[in-house]
Amino acid sequence: MQRSKGRPRGGGAGQESWVEPLDGHDPVPAEDAGQLRYDDPWYDALASGWGESAGDGAQGPAVVPSARTEGGAGAAAAEVYLEVQRSAAFQEVRRRYRRFVVPAFVAFFAWYVGYVVAATTVPDLMARPVAGAVNVAMAAGLGQFLSTFLLTWAYARHARLRRDRPALELRWDTQELTRGMNGGTS
Repeated sequence: MQRSKGRPRGGGAGQESWVEPLDGHDPVPAEDAGQLRYDDPWYDALASGWGESAGDGAQGPAVVPSARTEGGAGAAAAEVYLEVQRSAAFQEVRRRYRRFVVPAFVAFFAWYVGYVVAATTVPDLMARPVAGAVNVAMAAGLGQFLSTFLLTWAYARHARLRRDRPALELRWDTQELTRGMNGGTS
């Protein structure tokens, strides 16, 4: 039997086991699968301190902390995240998020439900011509698309202006706290 990528299945003495990644890279031995590799192109390794030079100009190895830490490090990391969650800065970011999302959701949902209800209950109103062959129903339907794009733009603008900077600062603070917890090593 063949795997989908053409490599034979079970063709050995059973000593090596392979883990097939979903991202199109070559498979890795199962014992290496627990070692985290960070291949995200958006990840800024140098800004977080990982992969910085060892002082002689050569790049040091990029080490990503494992989520499966042994001993008390996992519990200590959980405490750091709980501390950040309880912080006033985190609560302010959440408050700003809710202050935009809840009214925007209510308004958009009311507009959508109003459109659907009007289309089913008052067909005479929806059939009234606005301009040429365009009636109220068509104008309102196009308004649904327009309001979706406007809401997306407003959400992205609000996030950029009101939440992204404080959230990024929280991220850096959290990384510093977890780095300090690990004794300066990541």
